[in-house]
Amino acid sequence: SALGVTIFLIFLGLAVFGPLIAPYGPTQQIPAEARQPPSLTHPFGTDHLGRDVFSRVVYGARDILALAGLGTALAVTIGTIIGMASAYRGGLVDEAVFRAADSVLALPALLLALLLVGTAGPSRGAILLVIVVVYVPIVARVVRSVVLGVKSKGFVEAARLQGERAGHMLGREILPFVLPALAVEAAMRFSYAIFLVASLGFLGVGIQPPSPDWGLMVSEARKFVALTPWALFFPAAAIAVLVVGVNLAADGLRRALAKLPH
Repeated sequence: SALGVTIFLIFLGLAVFGPLIAPYGPTQQIPAEARQPPSLTHPFGTDHLGRDVFSRVVYGARDILALAGLGTALAVTIGTIIGMASAYRGGLVDEAVFRAADSVLALPALLLALLLVGTAGPSRGAILLVIVVVYVPIVARVVRSVVLGVKSKGFVEAARLQGERAGHMLGREILPFVLPALAVEAAMRFSYAIFLVASLGFLGVGIQPPSPDWGLMVSEARKFVALTPWALFFPAAAIAVLVVGVNLAADGLRRALAKLPH
């Protein structure tokens, strides 16, 4: 919907132009102004260390959008390749690939993420790895279901009889039918990736202090919620509004694609 796209564009603007918008640095401490409530000087107040919450929320948009966006792009790309190639090939290869995918999907996403981060160590690279490993099987399964319904159609059979190579068949004949479902799935995965990145930060295994990660900000503010409730509310609200905005945009995209002639 238009509202969802507007919300996303606002956060994207914060991520891109954050240094120009934020009045303070993300780690700048002003001890004399610690625990100040929202005011004209500090629109979102300050935390227990005297850091401007508004500036930290603005800077945090860059990390969460970059990690979730890049991780989702990698997951969608890899999942599309695996799903298309496996479904087109069929047989034992397809069966083996998706039994392996089922074994990954059997684990809760957050539990799998914690296992991976615990193995690789908390870092941005580990978070990207988590998003890719968690979401590749889901994307591949969606793509596979579309390919299985398309590959038996007459135009695909005709192209195969003409001796077209598998790469050409997948890219020119089948991929256009995959793209609508893939676009909606990518938008949904992006939404879930945002929440996953924030969840890892909240649990202390994502981006490490003093980075202005929204999940980490919520986790740190919990200890001082009686003194600085605004330090917890605003990053939590940023997560919620961004996730809702992306979900609304994904729903609008799904409804728009459903109206297109097939």
